[in-house]
Amino acid sequence: MEAAVRYAQRALILVLSLTIGWSGWKGLNAFLLDGPGPVLTQSQGEKAMPLKVRKTDAEWKKSLAPDQYKVMFQCSTEAPFSGKYNDFWEKGAYECAACGAVLFASETKYEHATGWPSFTAPFSEANVSTREDRSLGMNRTEVLCSSCGAHLGHVFDDGPAPSGRHYCINSASMVFRAIDDKAKSGTEVATFAAGCFWGVEYKLGRIDGVLSTAVGYSGGSVRNPTYKKVCSDDTGHAEAVQVTFDPSRLPYEDLVLKFFALHDPTQVNRQGPDVGTQYRSVIFTHSEAQKAVAEKVKSELEREGRFRGRIATEIIPAGEFWRAEEYHQKYFEKNKRGACAF
Repeated sequence: MEAAVRYAQRALILVLSLTIGWSGWKGLNAFLLDGPGPVLTQSQGEKAMPLKVRKTDAEWKKSLAPDQYKVMFQCSTEAPFSGKYNDFWEKGAYECAACGAVLFASETKYEHATGWPSFTAPFSEANVSTREDRSLGMNRTEVLCSSCGAHLGHVFDDGPAPSGRHYCINSASMVFRAIDDKAKSGTEVATFAAGCFWGVEYKLGRIDGVLSTAVGYSGGSVRNPTYKKVCSDDTGHAEAVQVTFDPSRLPYEDLVLKFFALHDPTQVNRQGPDVGTQYRSVIFTHSEAQKAVAEKVKSELEREGRFRGRIATEIIPAGEFWRAEEYHQKYFEKNKRGACAF
């Protein structure tokens, strides 16, 4: 009898160990918790997030579905393979289910096989925050929405190259918006190339009405390009910046005018000291309406002689936007300096 008890205990420990390892430590929440999760405290030295959206606990509970409230404001975890976005691959953006902030883009979603939606990077570093999570006797990094403070999931270091990051996120914390639905949600996407994307992102990000930015590679023929490959000048990609903006505050025509003003559009396959096709000037249009506006603005600027020389800016339909390696995102803000001329 004693031997049977010992065998059962060992079997239970083995199952638990396999569960923890298989789920990247996230599944233990779902395995052990049936109700509110533990209260998480910020690690020493961390500052409280300056939240843009604040509601009382009662207001969040009233505005969210029970499963959303349980995950987002009680730090619970949905069961693996149960979330609606686990095996979901449409193109678009994943927004915070509580406040609508854009959290992740479909381009960064991948299959990690742990049972929860997995991403290599957030849509914008400014849109998510992290803090230390020492609950359940483990040391993990919790991911939260920067706008409202809602719990989203955890981030691990077992993701694919080049970042190696694995954002393991609960489906209940997100709402998916297809690309075609973005205009209905009050935002619009624009993509530009104007030389080194470090400086271009910094300049575009400071424009009133721009909600978020991301740097990447567009206009090429090679899938999954890296910075090293693009710099070889063999992939056809341009260093590009994708912008999400509010057209009610910043009409697309005004954004295009600002794009022309922030660089020299007469230079061919270069911008200042940066030479190569990856530094060419391009407007990647996401609709026929954007194309018409871009062509109109370019034509008017040429007719008015605003620049000394012919405008070399290409206007072409937007194709696949490949988000650049994480160290390139918000490079100027991270390093307090840039290699580009401002």
